[in-house]
Amino acid sequence: MDQMEMTGTPWLDQPVMLHSSRADTCKLSPAQCAYRSGHWRYWYEADHVYALSTVYFFIAVIGVCLIGYCSHRLVPASVREKAWWRKSVASIRFLSYRRCDVSAVRWHMPSLGVSLLLIVGAVFFLAMTLGPQPYYWPNTRTLSYGNSPPIATRTGWMALACLPFMIILPTKANMIASLTGVSHERLIVFHNWVGWAMFVLALIHTFPFIVFHIWKGDMVTQWNTTVVYWTGVVALIAQAYLQVFSLRFIRDRFYEFFKATHFLAALVFVLFFFIHCDFRLSSWDYFIATGVLYTLSFLYPQIRTYFEFGLSQRASFTMVSDLALKVTIPIDTAWRPGQHMFLRFVHMGMHAFTAHPFTICSLPIATDSAGNSKLVFYVQPRGGVTGRLAKAAAQRPGFSVPVLLDGPYGGVQGRPLYTYDHNLIIACGAGAGLSLPFVMESLLRSAWRARTGKKKPINKIQVVIATRDVQLVQWYEEALLEYLEENGLEMIPGSLDIMVYQTGRPASKTNSTSKDPERSNEKINGDYQIVKRLPISVFSGRPDIATVVRDATLQPELSVGIVACGPREVLKIVQDEAAAAQLRVVGSKSGAREVYLHSEVFSW
Repeated sequence: MDQMEMTGTPWLDQPVMLHSSRADTCKLSPAQCAYRSGHWRYWYEADHVYALSTVYFFIAVIGVCLIGYCSHRLVPASVREKAWWRKSVASIRFLSYRRCDVSAVRWHMPSLGVSLLLIVGAVFFLAMTLGPQPYYWPNTRTLSYGNSPPIATRTGWMALACLPFMIILPTKANMIASLTGVSHERLIVFHNWVGWAMFVLALIHTFPFIVFHIWKGDMVTQWNTTVVYWTGVVALIAQAYLQVFSLRFIRDRFYEFFKATHFLAALVFVLFFFIHCDFRLSSWDYFIATGVLYTLSFLYPQIRTYFEFGLSQRASFTMVSDLALKVTIPIDTAWRPGQHMFLRFVHMGMHAFTAHPFTICSLPIATDSAGNSKLVFYVQPRGGVTGRLAKAAAQRPGFSVPVLLDGPYGGVQGRPLYTYDHNLIIACGAGAGLSLPFVMESLLRSAWRARTGKKKPINKIQVVIATRDVQLVQWYEEALLEYLEENGLEMIPGSLDIMVYQTGRPASKTNSTSKDPERSNEKINGDYQIVKRLPISVFSGRPDIATVVRDATLQPELSVGIVACGPREVLKIVQDEAAAAQLRVVGSKSGAREVYLHSEVFSW
């Protein structure tokens, strides 16, 4: 019933159909037929029982996230100020921020919220796998209920139902991201874990067949004569490669190789998985759904690239320090602080086929300014394409190459950061440039308030940067001064405080400011005079991130918006302090009335 004979082609059964027949003729006794056709055991309805249940589970999870996302966006301002609403939001944020890493083995756990969601998924799959009985048919040498062990049947269908979700979760423009408000780079963790779930289900699907046919004594014959076995093995090997190389310690070490081979391995996996399923029941429906969803997710950014940005954009490159490469792209578009773009550098060999994500370190020119907007990225050169670009920029400053743009994506979700009373931006290492657009936005809004006579207090902007780049202060200040000039801004708010910690130098005992506060005003290009110097203080050593975040979140009755970008170790500290602040909100203890955190891991 469930092992079709191969005729005609060695690849697919003939005639090829969209769905195989569900006709069943049971030759057992009435009692045995009734047992065989039980709800959890019947092979001819297994796709409806197990695959559709898996799809419904994913849809239910997405639905819950959709309800939360819409509630947060649409709730009236009067409700936001209610204590019960703030405590409810703080509880959810605690689950989103709190992490429990296992430092002994350097295992970075997801947040508690993600972990709980993964546990719910694990319980679902374990219950659906181990709950129904039996695991194997009670076959004898003279009695056969079927050739497909029930546990293998159900795990195979559940693994297949995971396919559409696993494939579309990492795409840059996908329906799940649109419905839940979660940016694509944050969905990659679910792409990875759904892949592991699918892989484990595939293994549980595979080994019962081996056990059954060894018991039956025809394993070698099945392998030599039935294509379904070796197509399944090829698909399993390709999936094993994808999952093992997705482990962080392996992926980080062989990133360029994994990135180049990832899509090839995925293509091999899907192709052989498709042949392996051989249109059994409704199996090919899941490949059709996967193809449609992935095609839409793939075509949208391509169409956007060609019709919104065109093919004539060029990126110029300049080394602004030994550790920072500045990428500049003149463009007429809009974006928000904290967002990123994918750049595809044409004429860069194999790198022209891959898009690279970079955080935007600039803001669009104000609408009443005469200048043109520029996408600016400050990149720390490493291996691969950024290393090649940095080497070329050092030899030929200002050289340019054609570039294709895709984005912007990500950014601060919900309310803009400037709507919070206290803004804290923490940027470490190569992520230092992330803070620039937030500072620029603060400068722009302060000038707008001054021009319009608004009496609303200006929110506090606190920027903490840790870097090994001893030249960062120079190019950081030049970027801000250039923005002031382009937008015709004259005032720098007293609420702005920028602290740069140079980790490459020995820690100073006094942490004194290295800039002279009495420095005279300075002209930019001889055309426009800045009224006041930028409040940048330079220290040696490393900042006490935990104390900085704790002090900010202990301010009574203020709303605090935090943006953090840097290594995982730094983000762990920020997230723990932000989580502790949520507990203070829930417990009505002294401190900020609301704390929001947007974090960017500087390694995807």
